[in-house]
Amino acid sequence: MAILTLTPNARPATATSASRRPVAARSTKIPGARKIVLNDLAPFTRQLGAMLSAGMPLVQTLSALEDQTQNKVFKQVIGKLRAQIEGGAMFSEALVNFPTIFDELYVGLIRAGETGGILTETIEQVAGFLEASGKLRRKVKSAMMYPMIIMILAGAISTAMIVFVVPVFAGIYKDFGGQLPGPTQFLLNVSDVLRHYGIVVIVLIAIMVTIFQRYRKTEAGNYQWDNFCLHFPVVGILARKIAVSRFASVFAQLVHSGVPILRSLEIVATATGNKVLGKVLLSSRGVIERGEPLSSALRASGQFPPVLVHMLSAGERTGKIDEMLKKISEFYDDEVGASLAGLTSMLEPLLMVVLGVVIGGIVLCMFLPIFKMHELVSF
Repeated sequence: MAILTLTPNARPATATSASRRPVAARSTKIPGARKIVLNDLAPFTRQLGAMLSAGMPLVQTLSALEDQTQNKVFKQVIGKLRAQIEGGAMFSEALVNFPTIFDELYVGLIRAGETGGILTETIEQVAGFLEASGKLRRKVKSAMMYPMIIMILAGAISTAMIVFVVPVFAGIYKDFGGQLPGPTQFLLNVSDVLRHYGIVVIVLIAIMVTIFQRYRKTEAGNYQWDNFCLHFPVVGILARKIAVSRFASVFAQLVHSGVPILRSLEIVATATGNKVLGKVLLSSRGVIERGEPLSSALRASGQFPPVLVHMLSAGERTGKIDEMLKKISEFYDDEVGASLAGLTSMLEPLLMVVLGVVIGGIVLCMFLPIFKMHELVSF
């Protein structure tokens, strides 16, 4: 049976046989390819789907996208994709050669679309998913922007006061003699360390951050960090909702595209962006192989919200898992939006209080000896 890798009215020369020997995947290295981000990939996928749905052949579509793409690195990638397809490769086979740009989820969905003869529809679904992911990222970044600015501002003001203002008071108190209050003496010690060993402090902080980042890149470190994020007060609830939303959205896409459920779980385990939930999904494959439903495995793990488990169980009973997963995704998308709004409204006054406490604490420590001037003056 022939499987078309293009649109229904594509050129006959692009038709391939299902039994055709697949082109061997090989990673194609292009300098700077890792810098291609979602903001480049989402428009590319959307335009690709739009042109294919209009009846343009895949090669011609890629050629047009190559001409109009402003990103020079991505332009090279598209050109190599086009060349490989002209050489007889299927679209998914060409995508595999650029794993830093087109991840396992992207390639898996495209391959499923090719196999089912619904490549154009699948590409449009992938575009929608990427756009939704980008929208969610922008929401999270927007919500976190104000707290980050306040934290940076608090750190900058505090450091400036400790380094430049505190020494002035230190000289005054030194002339008086006597013993300074504990908080004031501590602040003066911190000021001395920052003024005389500031570079050493910066280097030590940089080393600690580097060690932490490298540890996070390890399997164990990544897992522990994700587990910490899930259980951190307030933020953990939001992190879990985001991961669950991604799980439901990606899993719905894969099931709808006809990807086998065991393979879908492998892909979605990575797509959730959380190692803890990913481990649960991978281990649930054994449960499914024994003939038990996925909802049972998720319920037993205790990592997925009861609402999701019940809705998924209902989808399994009715045979409409993909539809139910889509509803779950929409539900948690709304939940994430509401949680972000609530978190932002809560953090704004809280951070202002923290900023006031930090700066006010420094000022209080500096003026505390004045309140006890009779104890400081030595006769």
